[in-house]
Amino acid sequence: MDAAPPPALADPEAFRRDVMVAGRPVVARGAARHWPMLAGGRDTVVEALLAFDAGRTAEMFVGPPAIGARYHYDEALAGFNFTRTTLPFREALARVLDTAGQPDSPSLYMGSLTSENCFPGIETVVRLPFVPATARPRIWIGHASTVACHYDTMDNVACVAAGRRRFTLFPPEAIADLYVGPIDHTMAGQPVGLAVGSAPGDARFPRFDRIRDRALVVELEPGDALYVPKLWWHQVEAIGEVNVLVNFWWDGFADGPDQPYTAMMLALIAIAERPAAERAAWRAWFDHYVFRPEGHPLAFLPPARHGILDGQPESRGRIRALVMRLLRGG
Repeated sequence: MDAAPPPALADPEAFRRDVMVAGRPVVARGAARHWPMLAGGRDTVVEALLAFDAGRTAEMFVGPPAIGARYHYDEALAGFNFTRTTLPFREALARVLDTAGQPDSPSLYMGSLTSENCFPGIETVVRLPFVPATARPRIWIGHASTVACHYDTMDNVACVAAGRRRFTLFPPEAIADLYVGPIDHTMAGQPVGLAVGSAPGDARFPRFDRIRDRALVVELEPGDALYVPKLWWHQVEAIGEVNVLVNFWWDGFADGPDQPYTAMMLALIAIAERPAAERAAWRAWFDHYVFRPEGHPLAFLPPARHGILDGQPESRGRIRALVMRLLRGG
């Protein structure tokens, strides 16, 4: 696992240029150690959460002891091995603290609590110089747990505030070997790699054995941060009795509102079921115009003749308008 050099952590542009462009996970040890809420360990973290609490409710995952705090599907993949409940945040946090370390108690987990809704103002005390100010923090709180291997469509910086976290990461190209589950029946919005966490030689997932030992594994202590590029698969284990994570999501390379995932979803119904020969033909077009292994498709012409492929904002708007017209059947 690469470590971020100090100059790369100076500001968002340096981080984007020196870390994000490479598209690989990077550890920043101690990057959040200056946060005041970390000064007194778990106690001051809890104090900060309560100080900024807006009085909202929070959804909590509740896992029976039998699942070993591994939140996942049930055996039939029809439902899940945990239940959900909604409580006032203070009550939910009290339950986490009061039952921590009790082996016969259910495991409890609250995920993705937004600062703007749940802890307004906390963003002023959990800043990182290399994260854009527009990226608002989210808070994740719970007992020891294992969150199934998933990906995000945004770039992610995750910082441990209390407890410890272990990340097990696989690159985007491992997708076929992870045995990814349903994309529209998920635990928390993203499909998961069903093979991750399985025993070696599991007959259900033969391809996973060839990449099992290639995972990148990193453990984070309070104050440590990890950059996870978009589309990198990651299983996240909280391995303290009480764990608090602060993360920031943003798209470091967005140039407008259009999202790659939206394009892929449309391709599922436009291309995926066509004959193999036609899919191969469209792959050539996508490579030429979108993935561009040979560079810009009109590089042999002067830039003034690139038309809507000139990369300018007004041209992107014209492409967007064309797509909308085509979707309407115009």
